[in-house]
Amino acid sequence: MISNNLKKTDFSRNLSTKLGFPFSLSKKIIEDLIIIYLEMIKNNNLVLKNVGSFKLVNKKERLGRNPKTNEEYLISKRRSVRFIVSKNLSKIINR
Repeated sequence: MISNNLKKTDFSRNLSTKLGFPFSLSKKIIEDLIIIYLEMIKNNNLVLKNVGSFKLVNKKERLGRNPKTNEEYLISKRRSVRFIVSKNLSKIINR
């Protein structure tokens, strides 16, 4: 059963059923994989062949506005992750 909002436990459960691993091992694999991906993104960027690339971008400080009250406020500078889909994945999706 696949839902729109997958959790790490859902990934772990799918991995354990498909490969026959114990759930605890699958959970450890998924958690370690996510930690490795986060470290790679934090250091530079992460490119997954035939999937896409994750890139760390720095956003500048800017002025924002509450749409209900039109009250202006300052949005602080921050780091964000940008994902760019690979051409191969885009072709597969659009078939």
